[in-house]
Amino acid sequence: MTDNVRDLRPKISDTEKITINLGYVDLGHVDLMVQEGFYSNRTDFIRTAIRNQLERHADVLKQSTARQSLDLGLRNFTRRDLEAAQRAGEMLHINVLGLATIAQDVTPDLARATIASVSVLGALHATPAVKAALADRTR
Repeated sequence: MTDNVRDLRPKISDTEKITINLGYVDLGHVDLMVQEGFYSNRTDFIRTAIRNQLERHADVLKQSTARQSLDLGLRNFTRRDLEAAQRAGEMLHINVLGLATIAQDVTPDLARATIASVSVLGALHATPAVKAALADRTR
């Protein structure tokens, strides 16, 4: 029965995996904080530390986001969006702080014909072919 179940819209992860290198003493301190029960695991400690720093610099981040005219959060560009821009003779400038996605059915040719520039602080999800087609327009 479960052979007939298909995921029609794959879930987009709301996180991105990163790798960091820490010195042994710093890592030991993190592990000690976990061991003492202040944090549930290393990831919890690191996320909390990052959030604290972002909160500490919130005013600067807010001003910079406004100055750079960044879309904040999740921004999805569908084939329909790009085809509408193409019909209108418009070129899109993608400026996102968060996650920008270009739909899986967008062709490299359509992307090049409608996207003038891509600047994403966070993550860009698109097919490898579309990313390659936009490589010279991506900062």
